[in-house]
Amino acid sequence: MFESRTEPLAPRHVFLRRAAKFFGLAFVVIGVALAIGVLGYHFIAGFGWIDSLLNASMILGGMGPVGELHSDSAKLFASFYALFSGLVFISVIGIVLAPAAHRALHLFHLDEEDSIS
Repeated sequence: MFESRTEPLAPRHVFLRRAAKFFGLAFVVIGVALAIGVLGYHFIAGFGWIDSLLNASMILGGMGPVGELHSDSAKLFASFYALFSGLVFISVIGIVLAPAAHRALHLFHLDEEDSIS
């Protein structure tokens, strides 16, 4: 997927295409995580579809819940979904930054021959 250290730096259009693919992957991950939250809030907490979307979006975005949870199962789901959302946030940041970080490290990489002398 990425060029190795012995290969030259990828051209800009290859980098931009790679970054677009990784953004797409990040949106898929966010979409799946949001769907899990919406379905959980709808079927476990008993919220309507719009309220489920609102709560899942707020949790996934790091803002916190909006609606009041009445059952223990809903509270357990909300706590696990909040932990899951934190991991999704960290993963999405890694996915989005991976192409740029690789390009920066590849750009500034010194060959062993250059650093010996």
